[in-house]
Amino acid sequence: MRKSKLLVIGGAGYVGSHFALHAVNRGFHVTIMDNLSKGHLGAVRSQRFVHTDLMDRSGFESHLFENRYDGILHFAASCLVGESVEKPAHYYQNNVIAAFNMLEAMRATGHQKVIFSSTCAVYGVPDSLPIGENHTKQPISPYGRSKLAIEWMLEDYQAAYGIRSAALRYFNAAGCEPSHDLGEDHNPETHLIPTVVRYALGIQKKFTLFGSDYPTPDGTCIRDYIHVTDLAEAHLKALDMLDREPLIRVNLGTGIGLSNKEIVDAVGRVLGRTIHPALGPRRAGDPPELVADAREAQRILNWTPKRSHIDAVVGEVVAWFSKHPNGYHA
Repeated sequence: MRKSKLLVIGGAGYVGSHFALHAVNRGFHVTIMDNLSKGHLGAVRSQRFVHTDLMDRSGFESHLFENRYDGILHFAASCLVGESVEKPAHYYQNNVIAAFNMLEAMRATGHQKVIFSSTCAVYGVPDSLPIGENHTKQPISPYGRSKLAIEWMLEDYQAAYGIRSAALRYFNAAGCEPSHDLGEDHNPETHLIPTVVRYALGIQKKFTLFGSDYPTPDGTCIRDYIHVTDLAEAHLKALDMLDREPLIRVNLGTGIGLSNKEIVDAVGRVLGRTIHPALGPRRAGDPPELVADAREAQRILNWTPKRSHIDAVVGEVVAWFSKHPNGYHA
């Protein structure tokens, strides 16, 4: 692929910032656009930063009229399952309406390629494992429903207006790039690995595992953890493939499931200590087990995860928080 101009919406957030770093290192010219509601200026890794919001439809459209991009990558979304159950209106506005504004601006300005960060939450509670792309989609949270609604919108915009899209269904993004001062910094932090690491390092005083009575071998949820830079590489491959395939829908995962307790044990193993979390009730919207069938991504994108061994992932997160105990605000 020739080295292109890319617009990375949400590029000051966790996955977006790691993608921007990866793309810049591969020679792409990257513009990051973010409203900084959740992202951090300290995470921006690009040649250019634009502070704006997709809810400002006219402003975003003006930007696209004035700037020509070879691809737009959408990482900007609210993504907390539990919060979405409590505040569904926010998720439909910040996810669905914002994505509609993006697509309308693309249509008005003739931009034709978009990569969308979707999620395994579109499947809901799976009937079978691992989860393939054709599995029934019955999301059980407003977060999952909002992402599926955007996938449908992308399909309709491709059929009617020719806008090409890849919806990449992440399983659990994990890891970071501490050698580039990039980590994972959410407020509140709900992702398991950084939460356990922060607790083990004494940065936070309490840590609770939500649910110990799931129908899994050890009673805790099972998830498929995929390194954030492996995700970044899949995005570049998908962008290239859109020249040949107008509509791509693939899972991004490893095909390996790890339980919450196994993650706790991995952090303890890396740090050489035993970790004793408190046990709490199940969290609303959490399926017992989500593991990807990633063969379609391997077939279509020629993509295979290379960075997702759990001890290496945990070691990176430990290195990041050891240097940045207060995240980007250190």
